[in-house]
Amino acid sequence: MTMDFKTVLFYIFSAVLVLSALRVITARNPVHAVLALVLAFFNAAALWMLLHAEFLAIMLVMVYVGAVMVLFLFVVMMLDINIERLRQGFWSYLPLGAVVGLIMVAEMGIILGGRYFGLDVLPAPIEPAAGFSNTKELGRLLFTDFVFPFELVSVVLLVAIIAAVTLTLRQRKDNKAMNPRLQVRVKAADRFRVVKMAAEVEAPAVANESAPAAGQEGSKA
Repeated sequence: MTMDFKTVLFYIFSAVLVLSALRVITARNPVHAVLALVLAFFNAAALWMLLHAEFLAIMLVMVYVGAVMVLFLFVVMMLDINIERLRQGFWSYLPLGAVVGLIMVAEMGIILGGRYFGLDVLPAPIEPAAGFSNTKELGRLLFTDFVFPFELVSVVLLVAIIAAVTLTLRQRKDNKAMNPRLQVRVKAADRFRVVKMAAEVEAPAVANESAPAAGQEGSKA
Protein backbone atom coordinates (compact mmCIF):
# COMPACT_ATOMS: atom_id res chain seq x y z
CA MET A 1 0.00 0.00 0.00
CA THR A 2 1.39 3.38 -1.01
CA MET A 3 1.45 6.22 1.47
CA ASP A 4 0.93 9.85 0.64
CA PHE A 5 2.99 12.73 1.99
CA LYS A 6 0.61 13.47 4.91
CA THR A 7 0.81 9.87 6.11
CA VAL A 8 4.61 10.00 6.07
CA LEU A 9 4.55 13.24 8.08
CA PHE A 10 2.12 11.66 10.54
CA TYR A 11 4.43 8.73 11.23
CA ILE A 12 7.47 11.02 11.54
CA PHE A 13 5.79 13.39 13.99
CA SER A 14 4.29 10.49 15.94
CA ALA A 15 7.65 8.74 16.26
CA VAL A 16 9.37 11.89 17.48
CA LEU A 17 6.47 12.53 19.89
CA VAL A 18 6.73 9.05 21.43
CA LEU A 19 10.53 9.25 21.73
CA SER A 20 10.42 12.70 23.33
CA ALA A 21 7.71 11.53 25.74
CA LEU A 22 9.89 8.59 26.76
CA ARG A 23 12.78 10.98 27.22
CA VAL A 24 10.66 13.07 29.61
CA ILE A 25 10.30 10.18 32.07
CA THR A 26 13.78 8.68 31.59
CA ALA A 27 16.01 11.77 31.62
CA ARG A 28 18.10 12.16 34.77
CA ASN A 29 18.43 15.91 34.39
CA PRO A 30 15.16 17.80 35.04
CA VAL A 31 16.13 20.51 32.53
CA HIS A 32 16.57 17.87 29.82
CA ALA A 33 13.17 16.42 30.73
CA VAL A 34 11.49 19.82 30.37
CA LEU A 35 13.16 20.41 27.00
CA ALA A 36 11.99 16.98 25.83
CA LEU A 37 8.46 17.88 26.91
CA VAL A 38 8.69 21.07 24.83
CA LEU A 39 9.66 18.94 21.82
CA ALA A 40 6.70 16.64 22.52
CA PHE A 41 4.32 19.62 22.53
CA PHE A 42 5.71 20.84 19.22
CA ASN A 43 5.12 17.46 17.59
CA ALA A 44 1.62 17.24 19.06
CA ALA A 45 0.88 20.66 17.54
CA ALA A 46 2.15 19.40 14.18
CA LEU A 47 -0.22 16.43 14.39
CA TRP A 48 -3.12 18.78 15.09
CA MET A 49 -2.14 20.78 12.04
CA LEU A 50 -2.43 17.62 9.96
CA LEU A 51 -5.94 17.13 11.39
CA HIS A 52 -6.94 20.64 10.24
CA ALA A 53 -7.06 21.92 13.84
CA GLU A 54 -4.91 25.00 13.29
CA PHE A 55 -6.33 26.97 16.21
CA LEU A 56 -5.61 24.21 18.74
CA ALA A 57 -2.10 23.73 17.34
CA ILE A 58 -1.29 27.43 17.65
CA MET A 59 -2.75 27.58 21.16
CA LEU A 60 -0.67 24.57 22.20
CA VAL A 61 2.51 26.27 21.05
CA MET A 62 1.65 29.71 22.43
CA VAL A 63 0.18 28.69 25.79
CA TYR A 64 2.05 25.53 26.78
CA VAL A 65 5.39 26.00 25.02
CA GLY A 66 5.49 29.77 25.21
CA ALA A 67 4.25 30.22 28.77
CA VAL A 68 3.78 27.08 30.85
CA MET A 69 6.91 25.22 29.79
CA VAL A 70 9.08 28.33 30.07
CA LEU A 71 7.78 28.74 33.62
CA PHE A 72 8.54 25.08 34.37
CA LEU A 73 12.03 25.49 32.94
CA PHE A 74 12.81 28.52 35.10
CA VAL A 75 11.41 26.82 38.21
CA VAL A 76 13.44 23.66 37.61
CA MET A 77 16.62 25.67 36.98
CA MET A 78 16.14 27.86 40.06
CA LEU A 79 15.22 25.11 42.53
CA ASP A 80 17.80 22.75 43.97
CA ILE A 81 16.03 19.45 43.25
CA ASN A 82 17.35 16.28 44.85
CA ILE A 83 17.25 13.80 41.96
CA GLU A 84 18.19 10.77 44.04
CA ARG A 85 15.32 11.34 46.46
CA LEU A 86 12.84 11.60 43.59
CA ARG A 87 14.01 8.32 42.12
CA GLN A 88 13.78 6.31 45.34
CA GLY A 89 10.21 5.18 44.65
CA PHE A 90 10.66 4.71 40.89
CA TRP A 91 11.12 0.95 40.93
CA SER A 92 8.20 0.40 43.30
CA TYR A 93 5.78 2.00 40.82
CA LEU A 94 7.38 0.42 37.75
CA PRO A 95 4.99 -2.62 37.48
CA LEU A 96 1.89 -0.42 37.62
CA GLY A 97 3.40 2.01 35.11
CA ALA A 98 4.28 -0.86 32.78
CA VAL A 99 0.71 -2.19 32.86
CA VAL A 100 -0.72 1.26 32.10
CA GLY A 101 1.81 1.71 29.28
CA LEU A 102 0.94 -1.66 27.71
CA ILE A 103 -2.77 -0.80 27.82
CA MET A 104 -2.10 2.51 26.08
CA VAL A 105 0.05 0.84 23.44
CA ALA A 106 -2.69 -1.74 22.79
CA GLU A 107 -5.33 0.97 22.42
CA MET A 108 -3.17 2.98 20.03
CA GLY A 109 -2.43 -0.18 18.05
CA ILE A 110 -6.14 -0.93 17.68
CA ILE A 111 -6.87 2.61 16.50
CA LEU A 112 -3.96 2.92 14.10
CA GLY A 113 -4.09 -0.64 12.81
CA GLY A 114 -7.86 -1.01 12.70
CA ARG A 115 -8.06 -0.37 8.97
CA TYR A 116 -5.94 -3.46 8.30
CA PHE A 117 -8.52 -5.58 10.14
CA GLY A 118 -11.54 -4.04 8.43
CA LEU A 119 -12.33 -1.68 11.34
CA ASP A 120 -12.93 1.92 10.40
CA VAL A 121 -12.06 3.24 13.87
CA LEU A 122 -10.01 6.19 12.65
CA PRO A 123 -11.46 7.62 9.45
CA ALA A 124 -9.54 10.25 7.56
CA PRO A 125 -10.53 13.84 8.37
CA ILE A 126 -12.90 15.47 5.93
CA GLU A 127 -11.32 18.08 3.74
CA PRO A 128 -12.70 21.53 4.67
CA ALA A 129 -14.59 23.55 2.11
CA ALA A 130 -13.31 26.78 0.64
CA GLY A 131 -13.45 29.67 3.10
CA PHE A 132 -13.76 27.37 6.13
CA SER A 133 -12.53 28.94 9.38
CA ASN A 134 -11.41 26.52 12.05
CA THR A 135 -11.46 29.21 14.74
CA LYS A 136 -14.97 30.38 13.82
CA GLU A 137 -16.35 26.84 13.82
CA LEU A 138 -14.72 26.08 17.16
CA GLY A 139 -16.19 29.23 18.70
CA ARG A 140 -19.65 28.43 17.32
CA LEU A 141 -19.63 24.93 18.80
CA LEU A 142 -18.14 26.13 22.07
CA PHE A 143 -20.83 28.73 22.74
CA THR A 144 -23.82 26.85 21.29
CA ASP A 145 -23.74 23.07 21.56
CA PHE A 146 -21.14 22.88 24.35
CA VAL A 147 -21.97 26.04 26.29
CA PHE A 148 -22.95 24.13 29.46
CA PRO A 149 -19.68 22.10 29.66
CA PHE A 150 -17.79 25.32 28.89
CA GLU A 151 -19.43 27.15 31.78
CA LEU A 152 -18.87 24.15 34.05
CA VAL A 153 -15.15 24.08 33.23
CA SER A 154 -14.99 27.83 33.86
CA VAL A 155 -16.47 27.35 37.32
CA VAL A 156 -14.02 24.54 38.07
CA LEU A 157 -11.08 26.74 37.02
CA LEU A 158 -12.42 29.60 39.15
CA VAL A 159 -12.63 27.30 42.17
CA ALA A 160 -9.05 26.14 41.50
CA ILE A 161 -7.83 29.75 41.38
CA ILE A 162 -9.59 30.60 44.65
CA ALA A 163 -8.18 27.47 46.29
CA ALA A 164 -4.65 28.31 45.12
CA VAL A 165 -4.90 31.84 46.50
CA THR A 166 -6.35 30.57 49.78
CA LEU A 167 -3.59 28.00 50.24
CA THR A 168 -0.97 30.63 49.48
CA LEU A 169 -2.32 33.17 51.96
CA ARG A 170 -3.10 30.77 54.79
CA GLN A 171 -1.57 31.44 58.19
CA ARG A 172 1.43 29.25 58.97
CA LYS A 173 3.75 29.42 61.96
CA ASP A 174 6.86 28.43 60.00
CA ASN A 175 6.30 30.89 57.17
CA LYS A 176 5.89 34.64 56.85
CA ALA A 177 2.54 35.58 55.34
CA MET A 178 1.12 38.90 54.21
CA ASN A 179 -2.20 40.36 55.22
CA PRO A 180 -3.91 41.60 52.01
CA ARG A 181 -6.21 43.91 53.99
CA LEU A 182 -3.28 45.75 55.56
CA GLN A 183 -1.35 45.79 52.29
CA VAL A 184 -4.21 47.55 50.49
CA ARG A 185 -4.68 50.15 53.24
CA VAL A 186 -0.99 51.02 53.53
CA LYS A 187 0.06 54.68 53.07
CA ALA A 188 3.31 56.36 52.18
CA ALA A 189 3.70 57.75 55.69
CA ASP A 190 3.59 54.20 57.08
CA ARG A 191 6.49 53.04 54.93
CA PHE A 192 8.67 56.15 54.53
CA ARG A 193 9.83 58.63 57.16
CA VAL A 194 12.32 61.49 56.84
CA VAL A 195 14.61 61.87 59.86
CA LYS A 196 16.75 64.99 60.39
CA MET A 197 19.92 64.36 62.34
CA ALA A 198 22.62 66.82 63.35
CA ALA A 199 26.15 66.17 62.18
CA GLU A 200 28.29 64.68 64.92
CA VAL A 201 31.71 65.19 63.30
CA GLU A 202 32.60 68.38 61.41
CA ALA A 203 34.36 68.08 58.08
CA PRO A 204 38.10 68.90 58.21
CA ALA A 205 39.11 72.26 56.66
CA VAL A 206 42.49 71.10 55.33
CA ALA A 207 41.75 72.10 51.74
CA ASN A 208 40.69 75.64 52.72
CA GLU A 209 43.79 76.25 54.87
CA SER A 210 46.28 74.94 52.32
CA ALA A 211 45.26 77.46 49.61
CA PRO A 212 46.35 80.66 51.49
CA ALA A 213 49.56 78.98 52.57
CA ALA A 214 50.42 78.19 49.00
CA GLY A 215 49.63 81.81 47.99
CA GLN A 216 51.91 83.18 50.70
CA GLU A 217 54.82 81.00 49.60
CA GLY A 218 54.35 82.23 46.03
CA SER A 219 54.45 85.90 47.13
CA LYS A 220 57.62 85.38 49.13
CA ALA A 221 59.32 83.79 46.14
